[in-house]
Amino acid sequence: MVLVSACLLGEACRYDGRSQRSEKVLAALEGKAVVPICPEVGSGLPIPRPPVDLCGGTGVDVWRDQAQAVEREARVDRTEDFKRGARLALDAARGFDATVALLKEKSPSCGSQRVYESGALRPGEGITTALLRSEGVTVVSDEDL
Repeated sequence: MVLVSACLLGEACRYDGRSQRSEKVLAALEGKAVVPICPEVGSGLPIPRPPVDLCGGTGVDVWRDQAQAVEREARVDRTEDFKRGARLALDAARGFDATVALLKEKSPSCGSQRVYESGALRPGEGITTALLRSEGVTVVSDEDL
């Protein structure tokens, strides 16, 4: 069983109301059981929604209470929403015995190599990825396919 960012499967759940359907992802998952997730929508955030950047660090830092998830323009703190969504993704991984997650790169939730921090793309991982990895789930970027 593989957790997969729902936007990569074609669900229009991104912050901008679009999907990021990826033929590479679909081909890689052919014949595999998948569990679509969108931590942000799962937490109750709407579609579309204002873009969010990490501020003060990466997803690992958010779990250490050293960084936040903040709306890019209005500066509204969405950290608790993003943490709630990450916990739901972890619950899904446990509930479906998923040991691997294939997630959307650059997302403040799902990024596994690069995330937007204070408006700039930098090395690091998102809030959901950080939690999943801390609990032993292998996270793979869609860009690695």
